[in-house]
Amino acid sequence: MSKPQIISDKNKKSSSIKNLLLKKIKLNDFKKENLIIVIGGDGFMLQTLKKNKNSNKNFYGINSGNYGFLMNKFSSKDILKNLSKANVVSISPLEMIVKNKNNQTKRSIAINEVSVLRQSRQAATISIKQGSKQIIKKLVSDGVLVSTPAGSTAYNLSVHGPILSLHSKKLSISPISAFRPRRWKGKIVNDKTKIVIKNLNPSKRPISAVADNLEVRNAKSITVKTNNKIKFNLLYDKNRDLQKKIKIEQIRRETS
Repeated sequence: MSKPQIISDKNKKSSSIKNLLLKKIKLNDFKKENLIIVIGGDGFMLQTLKKNKNSNKNFYGINSGNYGFLMNKFSSKDILKNLSKANVVSISPLEMIVKNKNNQTKRSIAINEVSVLRQSRQAATISIKQGSKQIIKKLVSDGVLVSTPAGSTAYNLSVHGPILSLHSKKLSISPISAFRPRRWKGKIVNDKTKIVIKNLNPSKRPISAVADNLEVRNAKSITVKTNNKIKFNLLYDKNRDLQKKIKIEQIRRETS
């Protein structure tokens, strides 16, 4: 067994946790195979997962930011015990395939969501298909989100999308400030579905497509589907795993 790899963002608090953790691991000769400890916030975790998408590693996040939904709370006293007994949650990302106005194709993965956003002062006009089935013929809005269960408590929740159970095998399609049809609330679809979003007026109403934090501008069509060939193994402290965090958010939303 090898010692875990520890990486952190440039935050002072992250560096402090990293130095403390390095000392603890050295003093206790702690070893765990295929483990990367990620210190930072959710954004840094998403970047790290994407960089290591083919590594077959286990990722344990330590939150040094504000919210840290994908991360664990740091405990100097219990950190080695928590690392030893952590539970594994495996998630698959979305794959985004974008064709832009020059007919160039760009691909990226998204762990939380793919967001399609208006690129100018004018609202976007888009159509959405689920395979060959039309979900909505014409949506006039600021955009639309396609979210995974893991990402359903992130941007998706901010636009009043549904919170999905981690094991639901579903994806959420949520409009952003829908203008027409005004009452359209979105749709929950099977995670095996291929979702196709088309810009109905690319010259006058340009849109961009964003996979977590990677943006492709002047998109003509966006295809979104789950990539089950990629699995990210996230580690969580006992009684604080991702599924329980999602359930807490569901309860909070229902009672707030």
